[in-house]
Formats: sequence, C-alpha cells, structure tokens
Amino acid sequence: MRQLRFATIGSVDDGKSTLIGRLLYDSKSIFEDQLEHVEAVSKRRGDEYVDLSLLTDGLRAEREQGITIDVAYRYFATPKRTFVVADTPGHAQYTRNMVTGASASDVAIVLVDARNGLTEQTRRHLFVASLLGVKLVILAVNKMDLVDFDEATYHRIVAEATAHAQALPAPVVLNPLPISALLGDNVVDASTNMPWFTGVPLLDLLETIEVPGDHNVGARLAVQWVIRPYSTEHHDYRGFAGRLTGGSLAIGDLLSVLPGGQQSTVIGIDRGGVPQDTAQPGEAISVQLADDIDIGRGDVLVAVVANEAPIVTDRIIADISWMVDKPLETGSRWIIKHQTRTAKAFVSAIELRHDVATATHSPAESLTLNDLGRVHLNVSVPLVIDNYDRHRPGGAAILIDEATGMTCAALMIRDNE
Repeated sequence: MRQLRFATIGSVDDGKSTLIGRLLYDSKSIFEDQLEHVEAVSKRRGDEYVDLSLLTDGLRAEREQGITIDVAYRYFATPKRTFVVADTPGHAQYTRNMVTGASASDVAIVLVDARNGLTEQTRRHLFVASLLGVKLVILAVNKMDLVDFDEATYHRIVAEATAHAQALPAPVVLNPLPISALLGDNVVDASTNMPWFTGVPLLDLLETIEVPGDHNVGARLAVQWVIRPYSTEHHDYRGFAGRLTGGSLAIGDLLSVLPGGQQSTVIGIDRGGVPQDTAQPGEAISVQLADDIDIGRGDVLVAVVANEAPIVTDRIIADISWMVDKPLETGSRWIIKHQTRTAKAFVSAIELRHDVATATHSPAESLTLNDLGRVHLNVSVPLVIDNYDRHRPGGAAILIDEATGMTCAALMIRDNE
C-alpha cells in the first residue's frame, strides 16, 4: 500500500504531539536511547507520566514552553504501511507553519479536547484543511479520560464538527473516533474504557484508509533540468528531468509542450539512470522525445488526453495564506514560483478575506499575518496551471519578496481571468 502522509492539527494543548509520541511508542518506532532521554527529561520536570510529546517537540523554545512552534516531521512504518507525519503548531500566530505541514498531507488528524469541544482555532484549522484540499479528516476527540470516557460528550462534539464541516469551502470526509493519547486508548490498541465505541483504533484506520489518487488529469512533468551529457557515449542524449505528477507515462505516449503547444512522442524514460518502459506519478524521471523541440526549465510536458489539458494563462485567481507581518496590498509586486517556473507577479485585486471561524467571507483591501483570502494576480509570463482542487501540483504556488527572498504566501490557484 502506498505511503501515507498525514498531519496532526488542532488547538494548542489538544495533544497533537502526545498523540504522535504515543503512535511512535506503541508501534515500537523509537530507539531505546530516545525513550531513555524522554523519560529522564519527564522525571526531571516532575511529570506524573512520561511526556511522549518530547519525541516531536525538538526546538528548545518548544520544550521550554511545552508547545509546538515549528512543523516537526517524523517517519515511521508498520508491516502494513509507511508513514510521514507532520506535527503542526496549534497557536493562531503559527498558522503559517500549520499550512506548511498540511499542504503536503493526504490526511489530517484534527484533535479536539473533549473538555472544550470545538474552539475557534479548531474551526480555523478545519477550514484551512478544506482550503488546502485535504479531503480526508480524522476527528480525534482526545482526553476522553478527563471526561470519564463519556459517550454523550463524544457524540455532541462529533455532531458539532459535522455541522461545521458542511459549511466548509470544499467537502471533507470526517472519520471520528474517541481517544486518550496520554493513556493510549484507541491509538494503537482498542480501548477497554470505551466499549460503546465499535470502530477501529487510530493506527488501524491509518493503515487501511484509502487515499483518492490524482486521477482527474493526465501525466504532467514540469521540466526542472535539461540533461545534455556532452560525452561521446551519449552524444545525442537530450532528456527532460522532473517529477511526474497526475497520471502515468509510457513510451509511445503523445505529449504537448506547454506553454508553446508543440507536440512530440515519448521515445525514452529513465529513472535513476535506468531505462524504463513506464513511469508512475511521484517518480523523478528523465524523458526523451522524438522531435528536437526547444524546451527549458519551467516548461511543462503534458499528456495529450481529451478534456484533461491544463490552462495556459498570465492572469490567475487564487486563495492565499498570508505568512508575514508586512501587509499584502493591491498594486504590490512579488516573485511567484509555480512548479519550476519563476516569474514576476502584480496584485491586481484583493477579492475577499475568509472568516475561518464562521466559514464566511467579506470584502478586504489588504491582508495581514495569518489572514486567508482570495487575490487576482497578473504574471509576467504565461503559467501552465490546473485548478488546485483538481491537481494540487499544478495549482500550488508561492509568493516571494523580491527584496528579501522571503516566502510570504502560499497560493491555491482556483481559476484564470
């Protein structure tokens, strides 16, 4: 089964880091010296239990404050599947970090403190997950031990979350379950304290959950590098290297080179220097074409499939997550990076600001740190785009400050003007 990337999100102190620590501990995915270190730190601080959150809260500031600030990535595996988990921060001022972690995830685990129910920050994170196209959400109602494993409390929170999910900008599938990350109930092993819950534990769900593939588009290859060995042995070799997304690719397939529009047939596919007959999405490959076409970094090779072509445009409409203190204003100029293409961009309009607590929006003249909104951009060169909901790699971009080189925003492209 394919690797699963998931993110833990929710309000501060809902137990995200503890949950990941419990998954790593109970699945025997940590080294003995790591556990000894965590036990020693917990004992030194006078904690009643071993603080498993220390397995992911790696920065000094995080350990001292007892919160997650940066995104912590961990890899672990079971006999059934491999996982990459992103532990994201819960504080509102670190929403930009949460966006970074969730944007590359297949599944979001949204934790809710059973004592508090859905908070404004939890609603915010559900909204962001929806905006980022994370369609599978596991609603983990945590700290059930602190409400005496009460079934009514669990069902009330699930009903509230389900109602909120129906108002989100994009549909999400909620998979609810009650857990205690501290004690391990329903994390790896089924809970004996909640016999009323008939579902499977969290790890079983993660091992078996089916992630929808990106089957809405044909093969896409954004050219990152043109390979010309300039050697006697490979004198005529000319390969176009990049990561394949969308659909699969095979020798003999007809490709269109965008934005130019020329077409040619695939005569060679190399992966790691080894010739292949086919390639699958996610693989880094080099493609050889039958015709001598002027192709460079930033161009996109696209399978010629009916009704699946991307849009070539220099005017885009995108949802945006603003990540810096400097406000975004109409008329400002930035660098946009979309796949392997870098160009200049001009903000022609700020259409709206999203209210993530109520899942509504309102007009806006500017956007400030951690705001979510929608903008219109004019770009100096044509981009080869897909709607973000249809094909994430073709619909994702960032804005960069031309003077400082700082990444200022994440973009989810929705349309062209």
